Amino acid sequence: MTLEFRLATGAADAVDTPCAVVGVFQGGPLPPAAAAIDAASGGVLKRLADSGDLRGKARSSLWLYHLAGVKAERVLVVGLGDQANFGAAQFSLAAQTAAQQLARAPLAAATTWLGELDVAGRDAPWRARVLALAFDHAAYRFKLVGKGKQSSTPKLARLDIVADAAAQAGLDQAAGIAKGVEFARELGNLPPNICTPAYLAERARQLAEAHEGVTLDVLEPEKMRELGMGALLAVGSGSMHPPRLIVLRWQGGGDAKPHALVGKGVTFDSGGINIKPSPGMEEMKFDMCGGAGVLGTFLAAVELKLPLNLVCVVPSAENMPGGESYRPSDVLTTLSGLTVEVLNTDAEGRLILCDALSYVQRFEPQTIIDVATLTGACVVALGKHASGLMSADDELAGQLLAAGEDAMDRAWRLPLWDDYQSALESGNADVANIGGKYGGAITAGCFLSRFTEGYRWAHLDIAGTAWGEGRKALATGRPVGLLTQYLIGKAGAGDQGPGTGNK
Repeated sequence: MTLEFRLATGAADAVDTPCAVVGVFQGGPLPPAAAAIDAASGGVLKRLADSGDLRGKARSSLWLYHLAGVKAERVLVVGLGDQANFGAAQFSLAAQTAAQQLARAPLAAATTWLGELDVAGRDAPWRARVLALAFDHAAYRFKLVGKGKQSSTPKLARLDIVADAAAQAGLDQAAGIAKGVEFARELGNLPPNICTPAYLAERARQLAEAHEGVTLDVLEPEKMRELGMGALLAVGSGSMHPPRLIVLRWQGGGDAKPHALVGKGVTFDSGGINIKPSPGMEEMKFDMCGGAGVLGTFLAAVELKLPLNLVCVVPSAENMPGGESYRPSDVLTTLSGLTVEVLNTDAEGRLILCDALSYVQRFEPQTIIDVATLTGACVVALGKHASGLMSADDELAGQLLAAGEDAMDRAWRLPLWDDYQSALESGNADVANIGGKYGGAITAGCFLSRFTEGYRWAHLDIAGTAWGEGRKALATGRPVGLLTQYLIGKAGAGDQGPGTGNK
């Protein structure tokens, strides 16, 4: 269940709530909500600021309990940083800080006044949406497999956001996006013995059955062979779990041509014959997060009933070594007719994507966006903060970058110049499946570009942003926020409407 969020009214000192969340600037005047609590409590906040216990630095927070004159049982004071530099990124960081603190507290409900803060260039619906999604993300609990594995910390179930009535539009958007993010995270976090290609197809079937206007097709290996999907079939050839091609369609836009999302769904990536090193291989259950991300985006778009047509295609396979596995030096014939020389079986994501990118063209889409945990090179280049974006279409790239900034789910554009294409030359086929030593994220994008000629296409490499770090890392649900905001814009609901940052 996603977090329930609703609009509220009232002064910060007068609302009876388990926890009041307010913000303070570093060395600046107290914002109205913090000032109300300070006045009601006889100047507690100012005294704490004077003593250095309340500094207002970004990422800082302070819990206060049972303040005299304040109805809230607890007050969580969150640092906002320097007021002169306070903007969208700083507001988002404050929301995340507050959300993370509450996620660790024994609380089922809270009320925040952060939505009343002024953020340059951003409106009340945007502030409310950012708050709701930050708290919902932190409140998420993965349903761990096995008895005795559930968290004993109560989950935050309701967040009241004090803001004016216009902010409701942002909360309405947040409700749909939150469902899509949670759907993507849940799929990404499942162990690979549960989340197989067939399981992904079954979850897609459940999604379609639960929503009017959604249709589903699932292609199994026999149909793939009939069509000539030699690349997708090759990647799945070493596994006991046969591949699937999942095709969801939402008809919300009449006769208009659809937008298309394609997501890599490798449910476990051992590397195949070019097997990966053992350390960190357990993280390769997350190699289907591109597929999970586009499924989550599709769900969000349907929940929001966006007035557009949408096609979501997820090629799904398990990349395993075995007696029937594909090998380095194999030459594969793809659905497009292009042949590919396999130089490394661990460059499998682009192989399943190339057949899916060819398949989706039968729907004559306006735009095609593929999403994949594609390359370690992208993680080296951009780390864990920004997804890598590649496109030869400047307008499409600009729209996606802007959507990422608006959703605080940011991407950074990498070049997709023809100069890099020569790295994919093959002596035995039309193209090799890997380039040389350098620019691996870019040459992977160049490979995919050969299967999207004539279409407005962009590629998002989420290898660094799809999950966290460490043994307890969870899927993040990115880039559901970015892609949903992009589709909101395409549907005409975001150009001048609520939640877009326009004031």
